[in-house]
Amino acid sequence: MTLLTLTRRAALTLCAGLFATMTALPAPAQAGQITVFAAASLKTALDQIAADWTTDTGNTAVVSYAGSSQLARQIQQGAPADLFLSADEAWMDTLDKAGLIQTATREDLLGNALVLVAPKAAAAPLAIAKGFDLAGMLGDNHVAMALVDSVPAGKYGKAALTSLGVWDAVAPKVAQSDNVRAALALVATGEAPFGIVYATDAAAEPRVAVVGTFPEDSHPPIIYPAALTKTAQGPAADFQHYLSGAKAVAVFAQQGFTVLKK
Repeated sequence: MTLLTLTRRAALTLCAGLFATMTALPAPAQAGQITVFAAASLKTALDQIAADWTTDTGNTAVVSYAGSSQLARQIQQGAPADLFLSADEAWMDTLDKAGLIQTATREDLLGNALVLVAPKAAAAPLAIAKGFDLAGMLGDNHVAMALVDSVPAGKYGKAALTSLGVWDAVAPKVAQSDNVRAALALVATGEAPFGIVYATDAAAEPRVAVVGTFPEDSHPPIIYPAALTKTAQGPAADFQHYLSGAKAVAVFAQQGFTVLKK
């Protein structure tokens, strides 16, 4: 056997040993990406929380915001969402009954309040009570609301106005928007003198001010449930758990949400 043959054999043996060692080592962790469908009113808080999660874990949450009704319908049509955060229980119930969420992961995450807002420069306190004359204050103008028959903020607003006995007078003067942030924008830009939105929306928009808060008993409780979808992949469960952690809870509280799960 020649020296060259021995050298080649030694080299091959060394390479094989190195390969075996390398394959035995654990593979480096791969950052994951998930898709979150979230009610538009969550945007300010959830943008910050998603950024914090990326910093803390290296994973990424791509968040799609819209009215809960629109998002739920997209999930029904097969949109690839991993986690759904609704602004009311009804749309989560719809997906649950259709077998499109993982029921065991469903949890009531947050609460909110319903307020009447006006452009900041023209805002004056208003007592919201039975029979208050919102229609008279509007004159020929309109009150901005999310879609009153499908979007949670709009449904809560319609329920409150009905409970207070003023819906019939106000209904012809409602300017409906696809979601609550769009309704908020109408007030912020001065296109509507009043808007009915969540307290957290008002806190996120410096161009508006709260002129009154609707009584809690004038509308159903405002609850934000969260759940993994049936097709959830990647670290979606980790992100849902992160939403109840101390850092996320602090962000939600700062934006004015009531944290139901801590």
